[in-house]
Amino acid sequence: MPEKITEDLFNNLVETIADSVSKQKSVSIFEEEKSNSVVSGFNRLFGRQRPVHHILGGGKSADVLLWRNKKISATFLASATLIWVLFEWLNYHFLTLICFALVLGMLAQFVWSNASGLLNRSSSQVPRLVLPDELFVSIGRSVGAEVNRGLQYLQDVACQGNLKQFLVVAVSLWVAAVIGSWCNFLTVLYIGFVAAHTLPVLYERYDEQIDGFVYNMLDQFHNHYKKLDSGVLSKIPKGKFKLKKHD
Repeated sequence: MPEKITEDLFNNLVETIADSVSKQKSVSIFEEEKSNSVVSGFNRLFGRQRPVHHILGGGKSADVLLWRNKKISATFLASATLIWVLFEWLNYHFLTLICFALVLGMLAQFVWSNASGLLNRSSSQVPRLVLPDELFVSIGRSVGAEVNRGLQYLQDVACQGNLKQFLVVAVSLWVAAVIGSWCNFLTVLYIGFVAAHTLPVLYERYDEQIDGFVYNMLDQFHNHYKKLDSGVLSKIPKGKFKLKKHD
């Protein structure tokens, strides 16, 4: 009997979703814009009140993630894809690529410095590549600041006593550990990089439709959970525990 009720509830959920999709397709343009404006005024995903650009920091990094400059964003995404293909598909190693790059750089400087003598021209000065010390200092400070921020957040969650937030973080770390067992660390980084460069811009462009769909699904699940609770869960007998008094 409970299995039949659960199956009926699941079928009703599927039919309700299909009906809602068909109704949304049949609604006129004016009614759709009106409903979207109402949804955008009251329902925002995760309680969002500010634009996505401000949530992402509002700086150059947010411009890159939201494709304000398509050339720069495409360059970052193509570079990450090239690195992932070299290490994952072609099975190159980091030390191998570094050695090949150094050999090519030395070959270019050797040809540059000796081409003038071969062509009977005056010798030209070969440019030297020197990385400034401030670059490594700024990178170290940025990485250290982000690591300390993450550790502080985890310690705050563990010490504040908010059980719901603690469970959410623990489950998120467990999911990350499971995903890490399926693929290596570089693939996880690449998936996160691609998601960071695609999901925010898609949500910014279709935020009203996504918010409306998410809240509609949450309402449907909430209603069907009430039916499941009243039809099945509430009928499960609960044990009564009484404290024994010791004289």
